[in-house]
Amino acid sequence: MRSFILLNAKDTKFENLFYIGKRNKTCFMDLPQIPNLIYYAIPFFILTVIIEGIAIFKKDPESYNIKDTFASLSMGIGNILVNLFSKLIVVFVITFLYENFRLTTIPFVWWAWLLILFADDFCYYWFHRIGHESRFFWASHIIHHSSQKYNLSTALRQTWTGGFFSFIFYLALPIFGFHPLMIFTQMAVSLIYQYWIHTELIDKMPRWFEAVFNTPSHHRVHHGSNPLYLDRNYAGILIIWDRLFGTFQPELKEEKVVYGLHSNINTYNPIKIAFHEWIDVFKDAFSAKTSFLKKLGYFIKPPGWKHDGSGLLSKDLRKEWLMDQQKNATINQN
Repeated sequence: MRSFILLNAKDTKFENLFYIGKRNKTCFMDLPQIPNLIYYAIPFFILTVIIEGIAIFKKDPESYNIKDTFASLSMGIGNILVNLFSKLIVVFVITFLYENFRLTTIPFVWWAWLLILFADDFCYYWFHRIGHESRFFWASHIIHHSSQKYNLSTALRQTWTGGFFSFIFYLALPIFGFHPLMIFTQMAVSLIYQYWIHTELIDKMPRWFEAVFNTPSHHRVHHGSNPLYLDRNYAGILIIWDRLFGTFQPELKEEKVVYGLHSNINTYNPIKIAFHEWIDVFKDAFSAKTSFLKKLGYFIKPPGWKHDGSGLLSKDLRKEWLMDQQKNATINQN
């Protein structure tokens, strides 16, 4: 799930950023009055976290952990505070590319919003997938997977570091001619959409909806630490990308989702949650008795990779699990 970007698009300072760089390339279009959707969504987030928490506690008190919820909320608040600084970089870079390197100018018309829905979601898929397949990006994204619970508060468990570099996956959008305001608005829409899918209170949506869109069922799989579910269902809004690129996995009734990490960190301390993987990756790289290039592998390669080949990747864990399932099936048949 992407980080919060609190941005008042009609703020004078932000609007002025749309006219930096080569002034003769600027297209002075009328900007639509788009409110900051996240500002309106935050009260709804808080209210629904409370309502869902009460519902879960009444149904099964042992399944709800208030400490875990506060840890998730702390990570969300920290994300917002850090992004007060990181968004300056994001806004500057996106706007600079739009003003100086865009190939065309896409107007604020209905089909442009439909186009950026698909374009932004495609970028999100690859940002999210690389976030699992490269340990440098995983060190930031792991925060979102660190809870062993799955509820609406989990959606707010956000990175404190990813905002400084995750935007690189979206650099093609301003170059293709999407206005920064349109880009940031769609990012907010995607963030808000992904909030409601972090729940166990919704089982399945209608089949046609499950076929096209990301749903609570699809995203529960993504948060699973089960070998079968590891590194699956990277979708933001549309699940079609996972179906297209071979990373889709349906939720199976016979394989109940176990939330959390392959090796859980077992802490509610926001500082440890935010930085534990960064510490571990640097420790692994600097303590490895190998060449400098192989040390870099600890940042570039997937989580679990080791320079001596002794590490287990998610695909290895999945392969072992499938082999065990086949053996068990053979034994049961005999």
